Amino acid sequence: MTNFIGEFECKLDAKGRLMLPSSLRKQLDPAAEEQFVMNRGFEKCLVLYPKNDWKYISEEVNKLNQYVKKNREFIRYFYRGATEMGLDGTGRLLFPKRMLSYGNIAKEVVLFAYGNRIEVWDKETYNGLLTDEPDEFAALAEEVMGGSSKDGEDELS
Repeated sequence: MTNFIGEFECKLDAKGRLMLPSSLRKQLDPAAEEQFVMNRGFEKCLVLYPKNDWKYISEEVNKLNQYVKKNREFIRYFYRGATEMGLDGTGRLLFPKRMLSYGNIAKEVVLFAYGNRIEVWDKETYNGLLTDEPDEFAALAEEVMGGSSKDGEDELS
């Protein structure tokens, strides 16, 4: 499974193509064969998954009980806009116009790579999203990572 890391500022060309940074391309698992699946992410970003990792993610989504309405709604939204794409001969990805529209992406983007995904953000939106970091990040880290034991007592670190 891929384990991306990094933050990259890039620009789309006039046709909506993005040159994947070489340092990010080097992190791509050869099993992906330079193929990706793009879909809509949370908070109005786009997400690129290496094709081999998408297989595992979609298998998990497909395990959801489709007789539950919320599951069906999630499945539809999750797959909405999902698009297979590959790097062209010069290492570029052509983004579908409707996906660029969803992410409010025009020209300048930030690629935020972590785990098995690359989030694609409009640069201004991304910078605005992280403006509250210094004060609120510590509280968020405590809430998400601090945890408590099963019996309700705080864990000792």
